[in-house]
Amino acid sequence: MISSIRLFFFGTGGSWPTPQRNTMSVGVRINDEAILFDCGESAQTALMKSSLSLMKIRKIFITHFHGDHFLGLPGLIQTMSFYGRTDPLEIYGPIGASSVLGNLLSIGYYSLNFEIRIEELKGNSSVDFGDYSVAYAEASHTVPALSYSLIEKDYAKLDESKIERLKVPRRLLEKIRKEGSAQVNGNAINLEDISAGVRKGRKVSYSGDTRRAKNLLDLFKDSSVLIHESTGEKSNEEKVTSYGHSTGKDAAIQAKDSNSRKLILVHFSPRYNDIKPIVDEAKSVFQNVIAAEELMELEVNIND
Repeated sequence: MISSIRLFFFGTGGSWPTPQRNTMSVGVRINDEAILFDCGESAQTALMKSSLSLMKIRKIFITHFHGDHFLGLPGLIQTMSFYGRTDPLEIYGPIGASSVLGNLLSIGYYSLNFEIRIEELKGNSSVDFGDYSVAYAEASHTVPALSYSLIEKDYAKLDESKIERLKVPRRLLEKIRKEGSAQVNGNAINLEDISAGVRKGRKVSYSGDTRRAKNLLDLFKDSSVLIHESTGEKSNEEKVTSYGHSTGKDAAIQAKDSNSRKLILVHFSPRYNDIKPIVDEAKSVFQNVIAAEELMELEVNIND
């Protein structure tokens, strides 16, 4: 059962770091576990300034292999080793992940105390992690790239009055919730017998780098939070899209058409000292918009 989902923005800029913004990295803490979406070159420095321990990271999902999305991996992994990590680290990415990451992580002289497991993801599918899954789909970028959605599984709410009436021991409640039934005093008690309906799971989607694409609407559908790149605005639209990116308006259309509830803009081009035109453009299409800031943290509430 997931009680808390919290977002951490370790890098919110695109292409190269600036004094105002690091390159892309977004953390998600799920109860006491954390995952990263992308790992730009300043990710570990930002992590150390945040309330999230880098030792909690179990999985890293890379969207593609442009440097601003993955060059922070070697430093982060070496630091994990210096800290005495022994737990395996899982890294997922698009086609080419095994070759690119294998070469990258072999650079320099250092030894690791833990196993790194690299898995290439192809097409449109998902990986199941128990209480949640991570779905993925091909993005529309200039190199092989993926977009992701972290999906909390729906959760059966329990009716206290039914539990009391049927005298179901509390130690059996999670067993019934997970397995569908349990024996209580010689009788089979089913989940439906003590259910108070279903709590819809939360969903956090992350675009990575992509043009606006209809095929991503299914992936983003009904997102509690859609974190979408917004490299520029209308005056630079032709250049933005030619390089495989989205404008603020594109991100807002994706949020609106996917019935997402909140849109968080990221991956602002370094050419923008003021991102207000990008945000205003997005808000003209979709009202519930915020621009991510460095080290911003945000709880994903049940009703988001």
